[in-house]
Amino acid sequence: MRYMLVKTYTQAAHCDLPIHEWAPEDVEAHIAFQRALGEQLAASGELVDAQGLAGPDQALVVMSDGRTAPVVTDGPFPESKEFLAGYWVVDVDSQDRAIEIAAQASAAPGPGGAPIGEYIEVRQVMSAPASEQ
Repeated sequence: MRYMLVKTYTQAAHCDLPIHEWAPEDVEAHIAFQRALGEQLAASGELVDAQGLAGPDQALVVMSDGRTAPVVTDGPFPESKEFLAGYWVVDVDSQDRAIEIAAQASAAPGPGGAPIGEYIEVRQVMSAPASEQ
């Protein structure tokens, strides 16, 4: 079963300091943790894809009616400080395993090495219905 583990940055987690304000050694430790987690999941054959995402200040929103040129705007601009920071797609045997990986990712180190307790949303990737031939 494939699951997408969505990493959401929010100041409501255990760390309310944006990563761009962390000490360089804390950023390095956090990135090293993320790389090690990716390598561990790749070695076990569970990793499908994982990416960090640019901040919302670099995001664009596209809307199209399919007939005219698309409308492209800056954004999104959420009311809160919460934004999508990255994701993993894993192929695992059970939802319990996806939750284990999410818990490991949630405990990534932050300032001073303390676990930051990021919110990780676990969502099963749905398959398209089988087409009749």
